Amino acid sequence: MVELFKIGFISVTLLDVLDIAIVSFIVYKLYNMIRGTIAAQILLGLVILLLMSFLAQAADLRALSWLLELVRDTWVIAFIVVFQPELRRLLMALGKSPFFSMFKKSNIDSVADILADASFTMAQHQHGALMVLERKTGLANIIEKGTPIGAKVNKDLIRAIFFPRAALHDGAVIIRDNIIEAARCTLPLSAKTTYDGQSLGMRHRAGLGISEQADVISIIVSEETGGISVAEDGKLTRGLSKDSLRNYLKSKLGAPKEKGFKGLKGIFLSFGKNK
Repeated sequence: MVELFKIGFISVTLLDVLDIAIVSFIVYKLYNMIRGTIAAQILLGLVILLLMSFLAQAADLRALSWLLELVRDTWVIAFIVVFQPELRRLLMALGKSPFFSMFKKSNIDSVADILADASFTMAQHQHGALMVLERKTGLANIIEKGTPIGAKVNKDLIRAIFFPRAALHDGAVIIRDNIIEAARCTLPLSAKTTYDGQSLGMRHRAGLGISEQADVISIIVSEETGGISVAEDGKLTRGLSKDSLRNYLKSKLGAPKEKGFKGLKGIFLSFGKNK
């Protein structure tokens, strides 16, 4: 590899520059994901230790280098322990990347069918419901404040959650892929109290509000009218039938596949947004 320049005794090649750029990008995305948490401060401390180790070796500070080497072997273990939730999100982001979406078509169809059937049944009985499907933007903060479920999407389970006298019927259900992550979640309300001349209840404002702030799809079943609505990108679509809801979900969840470098890029973009 052709040498670009030298810093003291260190030779820098084009491959080194590319390596540093990739690592910097990953660290940047990781920091964005955990910004505002205790983990961010710990990550900053680890970066400072790495820089100190590098500078100590470059300046031939033997005592400092020896001291930093004592803790170097434990950094990997400490990183795994401290950042276990973030690493879990990274692995989930890998699975949700468009690069791997070709393997999940059946799951998309199944979830769309189940949610459409459950919504239609609840609408017939005028049981209010609010279901939020997570897409690229992670909803970890909202999930953590709800009641953990961790069960596969199931029509009977959804109906049981939103049964009017059930303990969990208030709030929203958060769905990630084909898993109901949590119920009784509190969502940010939209500032809009009317939409297209029609007043919005709290459930519709919550479904619309989360769609204004995150890349999600909200399914709202009205307790008053039994109507089915969908909120996405701050826009509300009312009066959906079972078939139209099913087709809508399949078209939105089954996003076009990206191949090659674009698909790999999607992994890091989704990773950075999962916070």
